[in-house]
Amino acid sequence: MLIREELEQIVKAAIQAAIDDGALAMEEVPDCALERPRDEGHGDWASTVAMRAAKAAGKNPRDIAQIIVDHLPQDSIISQCEIAGPGFINFTLKNEGKGSIPEGMRKVNIEYISANPTGPFHVGHGRWAALGDATARVMRHAGYDIYEEFYINDNGKQMDVFAESVVVRYLQLLGQKVELPEDCYAGAYVKDIAQAIIDEDGDAWVNADEAERLVNFRERAYAYELAEQHRICDTFGTTFDLWFSERTLYEPGEDGKSAIDAALEAMDKAGYLYEKEGALWFRSTDFKDDKDRVLRKSDGAYTYFMSDMAYHYNKMQRGFDHLIDIWGADHHGYIARCQAMLAAWGYEGALEVMLGQLVNLFRDGKPVRMSKRTGEMVTFEELMDEVGVDATRWIMLSRSADQMVDFDIEVAKKQDATNPVYYVQYAHARICSILRKAAGNEEAMLDSVAPAEVDLGLLTHESELALMRKMDVFPELVEQAARDRAAFRFTHYAQELAALFHAFYTQCHVMTEDAELTNARLALCDAVRTVLALSLSLLGISAPERM
Repeated sequence: MLIREELEQIVKAAIQAAIDDGALAMEEVPDCALERPRDEGHGDWASTVAMRAAKAAGKNPRDIAQIIVDHLPQDSIISQCEIAGPGFINFTLKNEGKGSIPEGMRKVNIEYISANPTGPFHVGHGRWAALGDATARVMRHAGYDIYEEFYINDNGKQMDVFAESVVVRYLQLLGQKVELPEDCYAGAYVKDIAQAIIDEDGDAWVNADEAERLVNFRERAYAYELAEQHRICDTFGTTFDLWFSERTLYEPGEDGKSAIDAALEAMDKAGYLYEKEGALWFRSTDFKDDKDRVLRKSDGAYTYFMSDMAYHYNKMQRGFDHLIDIWGADHHGYIARCQAMLAAWGYEGALEVMLGQLVNLFRDGKPVRMSKRTGEMVTFEELMDEVGVDATRWIMLSRSADQMVDFDIEVAKKQDATNPVYYVQYAHARICSILRKAAGNEEAMLDSVAPAEVDLGLLTHESELALMRKMDVFPELVEQAARDRAAFRFTHYAQELAALFHAFYTQCHVMTEDAELTNARLALCDAVRTVLALSLSLLGISAPERM
């Protein structure tokens, strides 16, 4: 249980106890309203519950605060309570309570996409890009310390297979009769890489040493695809704090040890390694995995899981408190062993895995599986090129990560109310137009109308009240969406807020003969504009001022 939730339960129990014995005459236990004090000298947490309960209890807030404190259990995580100001209750926690880092204060590493640098991103990678980026945006806005990371799978057999594929295409383009092996990469992009090498080096590699050629082509092909991945992520508006190379896990550090060595040494000290039939095993069954896992095979080669193990250990050694990985749904069976390895090092519960379901592509309701351009799979870049970044992001985020997305390309391209992202963006643009009109300037909007400077009591129409009620829940939505890793909720929220604004615009004239009413409605419009823009921003979607 998170420390905040535990403290909330303690405070609620105290209030309920006070109600039960008649000290507080209330029907319901109010929200505890816990928050972090601005001044560290005021304790670890503060509650305004006494002030919130004053009207219902019919008592002075400080008296209510004292009653709550008097009913707190003696044996809890609370070390000290102080009643301050008009009725704040400041809580100082015992050391064991402070040991649990509050959810919103942990340093969080979010790793996503993490595709092999051996080919173009597919549409599924696009969804994971949207999920990871939006999750990071929402959590960061909610106050989390977020670090975004891309794990480059640049070590292992697939890199040599990729290089061999380029070699074959290179020789074929130069007239050599060479067959492409079944396990090679056959995409048109491999020919593009081979042609680029020909443009630079001509036929210099036709009769070269095969081992030297393979290494040269592998590194050039790798660099080409990695640059493509960077470019596409930039186009999508997704940025990473670190692109972490798997290869570096095997490179010795200043102490002569690699990340692989460090992870194995720590696991061995914990007592969870053993040898059997010449292989090195991790006793993951001690942590509810269905079987033990091989880390180093009998031929001395490390397994893919060994790289993952060292990588996650490396993350924790870099000072992160919590790890979030976004994987494809087909990796479900991989979760238990990865959580087991962290538990073995003493980091139980540190790894959270979000599984992103795949995307079903349609065009006018009919399934799309092949690219018109190449006759192969539709790539993420092709989808972005056709429908745009904003529409791509919106649809990828329209459902929770554990639900499949049906992506109709033609619907995404429509510029009318049937396209939800257009509908929301149009509401924002319409408000901007109103504010330009109010300013009497088609080049600039009216300066923000501060609600404190207008009489909001004039806003009595049901459509106005509905807008204010909707905006009032936004802060809570941010907190809950961050906690639940549910950025998709902002697509629903923004659509609902836009619908309420369109209804208001139809039913109420903004510019009226009553100057005070006009100013109140302009302030309302400007507030809606701000919340719509922020909602779109948390999804990584633009908020155009003109459409």
